[in-house]
Amino acid sequence: MGLTRTATGLGASSAPPPQSMDGPERVVALAGNPNVGKSTLFNALTGLRQHTGNWPGKTVTVAQGRCTWQGRSDLLVDLPGTYSLLAHSAEEEVARDFLCFGGAQGAVVVCDATCLERNLNLVLQTLELEPRTVVCVNLLDEAARKHIQIDLPALAAHLGVPVVGISAGREEGLDHLMEVLDGLMAAQAPPTPRPVRYPPAVEFAAAKLRPLLETRLHGQLDPRWTALRLLEGDPTLPPSLARHLDWDPRSDQVFQLALAQAREQLVRSGVDDLGSTLAASLVQAAHEAAEAVLPQGSAVSGGERLDRLLTARATGIPAMLLLLAGVLWLTIEGANYPSQLLSSGLFWVQDRLTDLFAWLHAPEWLHGALVLGVYRVLAWVVSVMLPPMAIFFPLFTLLEDFGYLPRVAFLLDHAFQKAKACGKQALTMCIVNIILLFAILQIIPASTHMAIQTALCACLG
Repeated sequence: MGLTRTATGLGASSAPPPQSMDGPERVVALAGNPNVGKSTLFNALTGLRQHTGNWPGKTVTVAQGRCTWQGRSDLLVDLPGTYSLLAHSAEEEVARDFLCFGGAQGAVVVCDATCLERNLNLVLQTLELEPRTVVCVNLLDEAARKHIQIDLPALAAHLGVPVVGISAGREEGLDHLMEVLDGLMAAQAPPTPRPVRYPPAVEFAAAKLRPLLETRLHGQLDPRWTALRLLEGDPTLPPSLARHLDWDPRSDQVFQLALAQAREQLVRSGVDDLGSTLAASLVQAAHEAAEAVLPQGSAVSGGERLDRLLTARATGIPAMLLLLAGVLWLTIEGANYPSQLLSSGLFWVQDRLTDLFAWLHAPEWLHGALVLGVYRVLAWVVSVMLPPMAIFFPLFTLLEDFGYLPRVAFLLDHAFQKAKACGKQALTMCIVNIILLFAILQIIPASTHMAIQTALCACLG
């Protein structure tokens, strides 16, 4: 295993994506859904200790690390965890652009064996961009504990690419993964993945654009995939094409005319919402692949039942409100006592500073500026804001690690889209509103404070 100064930290975010396709070091993209063990695998292969998160406000970057296996060095690029490559969020755009333009010569898509069907959606999208892909089914030990058996050879035959099963936390199967990846990268010709079949009208529209795209993309992108994205109207793809391929489809009049004609043909064929049609085809293809390799796939596991409970509108929204109310209650109740201790200690120091200024016969304006101004404000902010943050952020981290926050974003996405926003912004609003509410409760009268807490406790039962 090897590590350089640009492999992690600031170097990982500031270093440009690797572009060389001919050097001795091969570039491999590591993709996967959140919470599937992708970063654990990355750390095990590179020796790093990288932790990533994809909530709003956190910089979305890629981590790079070098892995040496049998004398051959590979540069692994840990892409942000994402459920899709349709570029509806910052991490999806980063992952897509790296697979398209970042110089990746192969990819490893990490899947969770306990919920394989959900992960296959990203696998199918990645195969449309990068045929030299290894599907890495992680958490086989957890799957065995839940009596889930996956026919890995059948999955490989169905997808048309190599499939490897591992347990990254126990570092089991990593040598086999590197052996398969090395063979795939060294092969003269890439494998031929089974394509996702879209409705005939969609395939016909994409085929009409394909000859124009082949002359403009110069083999750097798959014309079928590009045609589908441009037909869908992805607003993030044309700027990326202009930036990386020096071709802007928005200013290409010939292509725009053909694109408009293809969209008109789709509408006449009854395809009004192409994005939903493409997503439905991907979901159906993932379901068929899962059915082919899961003999017990018809049985709904306890985790799937819980997932349905937490994402259904009838039960998911009440459960979300109760859980977030519980987090708010724990934050407020847990922060009261340490906030009082901090306030007492810091304002005791203020009194001693006042005594010191009096003993030094310092001017009143200096005491007012430094003690009553700078120090008092700082002490108030620290005593009010630090305790709830110290409690709230670990609680939100637990929800993120359990995979619940993406389900909150899914529940609220429809409502937020009406305001031209994204469901993930609900998480930022939760963070800001809970901390602001705690700050307000610290300055309102004690009687009002107690009334609010009583009402909150009554709501929680």
